[in-house]
Amino acid sequence: MAGQPPDGEPVPADGGLPPRSAARLGGAPFGVYVHVPFCQTRCGYCDFNTYTAAELGSGASRDTYAALAIREIGMAGRVLAGRAGPVQTVFFGGGTPTLLPAADLGAILRAVDGELGLAADAEVTAEANPETVDERVLSQLREQGFTRISLGMQSAVPRVLAVLDRVHRPGRPQACVAWARSAGFGQVSLDLIYGTPGESDADWRLSLRQAVDAGSDHISAYALIVEAGTRLAARIRRGELAAPDDDVLADRYLIADEMLSAAGLSWYEVSNWAAAEPSRCRHNMLYWTGGDWWGVGPGAHSHVSGTRWWNVRHPAAYAQRVTAGVSPGQAREVLTSTERRTEEIMLATRLVSGCPASVLTPAGLTAARQAAADGLASPPALADGRVQLTKAGRLLADAVIRGLTG
Repeated sequence: MAGQPPDGEPVPADGGLPPRSAARLGGAPFGVYVHVPFCQTRCGYCDFNTYTAAELGSGASRDTYAALAIREIGMAGRVLAGRAGPVQTVFFGGGTPTLLPAADLGAILRAVDGELGLAADAEVTAEANPETVDERVLSQLREQGFTRISLGMQSAVPRVLAVLDRVHRPGRPQACVAWARSAGFGQVSLDLIYGTPGESDADWRLSLRQAVDAGSDHISAYALIVEAGTRLAARIRRGELAAPDDDVLADRYLIADEMLSAAGLSWYEVSNWAAAEPSRCRHNMLYWTGGDWWGVGPGAHSHVSGTRWWNVRHPAAYAQRVTAGVSPGQAREVLTSTERRTEEIMLATRLVSGCPASVLTPAGLTAARQAAADGLASPPALADGRVQLTKAGRLLADAVIRGLTG
């Protein structure tokens, strides 16, 4: 997870939930996120909690990681005691999960099933760098029970990838899509980034065209964010590269929506397009619609029944705590009803289904009507009791949301 969490309050050594949250277990769909914090190299734009081999230090390694994650899953099983409901979605993110052997990822997945119980139709996703998977690895992942693969394509243009410090051969993501289909994956997603310094409209159109032609049923397109402390931020500060331009980013978003819509992919969240509802990422939908999840691994965040907590960030510190049988949770916070309402508005407004008007305050309703008058929400703003963004509204989603949360 990017950024630094708040201070919060201590997490009990056994990871137990506050009584109020424990009493509400099972009231929302439940998922599991598994953070795999390893990368071959550090991308210049990334501030996620990831580590190369040289950065790990002693006390942590890829070889022992699966056993540590399984220990934390055992703790989750004891805390939840079968009351959270079957696990609807499991998402292995990173980092680069596919730097671990498929057998290790499968062992973690079996632990989730054994301790928490997987739903019969559970969605199980692995993120992958295209250079870390091939026909054999994808077949192994499918055999281990994975149902969905999400490939970090980012761009089809080598010089754009070079600015991002991404390493994969031209055409490799498209080949991975074909291999994933042959392995039996029903859902295959490609992730793209737009607004990289030096990228042209033509470069962006080429990336979109190649992603569509690859045959993926889900495409995510994210504007480049320059995070403080990254190598990319330093290069921009020194004047080596130009900072992303807001107007250019808006134009690139419109190009993406135009091309993806023409290819039969519909937006369902501001940055995500899918061929049909079954192609939507159910795990992300669980986040966006107020579900519960347990985050496994260094720096992973969890949310269960109004309590949010986050694990210690460094793999060595995580290993030390888990090995000692102590919760790896660094701190936690119990959300107030106002905080939960604000988060519901922030997330729901980004969805094609929109935000329920029932959760808005009088000031929020006034802002919704103004958004409709400004062409940022579908008129009337409260059609069917929901506030739904127009295309122009998606470009200004953050501003609209600030008004709705008032």
